[in-house]
Amino acid sequence: MSLLNQLFNRGVFAGKCKTCLSLAISRVKLLQNKRDLQLKHMRKEIAQFLHTGQEPIARIRVEHVIREQNIWAAYEILELFCEFVLARVPIIESQRECPVELQEAIASIIFAAPRCSDLPDLLQLKNLFAVKYGKEFVSAISELRPDSGVNRSIIEKLSVSAPPGELKLKVMKEIAQEHGLNWDSSSTASEFSKTHEDLLGGPKVVQGAAASQTAQHSSSTPSIPYGAAHPAVSPMGKQEPECQHTFSPISNITNEIKPGPRKFDVKPEVAAKLDTRPPPSDILEKAKAAIASAERATAAARVAAELANVNLGAMKLEGGQTSEC
Repeated sequence: MSLLNQLFNRGVFAGKCKTCLSLAISRVKLLQNKRDLQLKHMRKEIAQFLHTGQEPIARIRVEHVIREQNIWAAYEILELFCEFVLARVPIIESQRECPVELQEAIASIIFAAPRCSDLPDLLQLKNLFAVKYGKEFVSAISELRPDSGVNRSIIEKLSVSAPPGELKLKVMKEIAQEHGLNWDSSSTASEFSKTHEDLLGGPKVVQGAAASQTAQHSSSTPSIPYGAAHPAVSPMGKQEPECQHTFSPISNITNEIKPGPRKFDVKPEVAAKLDTRPPPSDILEKAKAAIASAERATAAARVAAELANVNLGAMKLEGGQTSEC
């Protein structure tokens, strides 16, 4: 409390506030002169782009020009507010609450302080007013709560949103007229009038709508097997029954391998190799012979196992008789 009392002693707050306001006013004037030169140079570059037919580059550069013009206008308003507050510092010092007639000026200075990096003196003023009127007073202004009192033009000029197409076209026409250019603005006007698709939100909405339509269709339409929905149709237009497949090896071989004319063209060398293969009847005979030989081998193995069991039983009987003797 001693530090606060020392800060708000008679003349201490007034001195700090007057110093910051005077520095802010001087800095604003310097920055305005600097921005005047920059704006003239930028407008001249845009005129050159329009003269050489490079309109896409001019459309991009004009946004920066509008941004600089807005900052220049905001600085001009802030300069007037600083001068207004500077003339009434004794009233601010004598009253505990913010005077009603100074509400707009002080609120605009507090709101613009973090948005004007070229004016660090405004941040010091913001801190002084936060100590004087409390942090809640400054938070309400920074968040633009109702009845915060911030100047509407300050909010618009310091906004980071992109300028509308009408404003960009208007500035480009002014630049062309300023430099005496006979510029046809029809293509630029049509470009600014286009509505560009929202790439972030658009696909999500389309996917959601498609999913809902699919769900509705699936819920309203019963599931039908593919064969029932798309029956086989013969060349004569009659429906044919579906094929029933079995898994018998012999029947598959006899049904699938049938001699007859080929329905596709092959190269001569491939056809020669195919002609050297045995006919399907030989393949069938070899398959039957292989199956018969496998059955014979199985029977021989079964007989050998039975003989081995008989020999083992005889040996056990002989061993038992020998032990009894």
